[in-house]
Amino acid sequence: MMLSRIAESLFWIGRYVERADNTARLLDVHLNVLLEDQWVDEPSANASLLSVMSVQWEAPVTRDDVIRALAYEPDSPSSIAGTLAAARENARRAREVISTEVWESLNTTHMQLSRWQRAPRPHDYFVWVRERAAVVWGLMSATTTRDDAWYFMELGRSLERADMIARLLMTRNLEGTTGPNWTTLLRSCSAHEAYLRTVRALVTEERAAEFLLVDRLFPRSIAYNLERAETILQQIEGSEQGRALSNRARLALGRARTNLEYRDVREILTDLTGQMHEVQRACATASNLIRDRYFLPASTTLWSQEAL
Repeated sequence: MMLSRIAESLFWIGRYVERADNTARLLDVHLNVLLEDQWVDEPSANASLLSVMSVQWEAPVTRDDVIRALAYEPDSPSSIAGTLAAARENARRAREVISTEVWESLNTTHMQLSRWQRAPRPHDYFVWVRERAAVVWGLMSATTTRDDAWYFMELGRSLERADMIARLLMTRNLEGTTGPNWTTLLRSCSAHEAYLRTVRALVTEERAAEFLLVDRLFPRSIAYNLERAETILQQIEGSEQGRALSNRARLALGRARTNLEYRDVREILTDLTGQMHEVQRACATASNLIRDRYFLPASTTLWSQEAL
């Protein structure tokens, strides 16, 4: 077993790169909704989005406030800039076990950040963030031995992706707006073409929701990532005491997954926000138990915090 500080850094690299990617996707969707919905109550929709992202902000909330809080704020672990900086710092701490290519990709991303923050359109910045996240994950996949280092990065990514897809789906019910349509949500998850190939039918609310919630083969569905996290926890070795904590984490994730898989999708859609909160709680519970088993005792695992 590797040192706990290294394992923790790898776990948070996975979480932060994934958080930056999905926050860019979510913001892109939100800004498009504000532009396309002429009846939108923009301050309410903006405040609701910040609430979904666990960010406190004094009302009224403007579009610029949302972009600043979730895209450009350098010291916020909920913003793209903050998460990319934190991912780079964690990579520096885990430099002895990550490849040179992964380190250079994160370092380069951090150095280019200020230039891309001055892009004339926020959309250009969001596209760049998504591309850089894809580069980082591609290099991780190509250059990392499938040992504990890989497992901890993958574990962080899986938990964060399940959490963030849940948050993205919650934007369907933002106050002050009708929210994005299901085709937009599928496109924001890079899932539209996969949906068409799998379902072979036009996009409907129930089919699209079912695809993003429980499809077992699509790597951005919530159930896929919950199951992936369960599998990784099985693969990471530990003591008997450690296994007990790991089993409790797997139990929390398994309950959330089966709750989605065995519940009628129409019932989930009736209480979409509540069901997505359940997914988030399961991810938080698993994260806390992973901390207690593998990381330093002083570490904290709030969604919006990591140890530097």
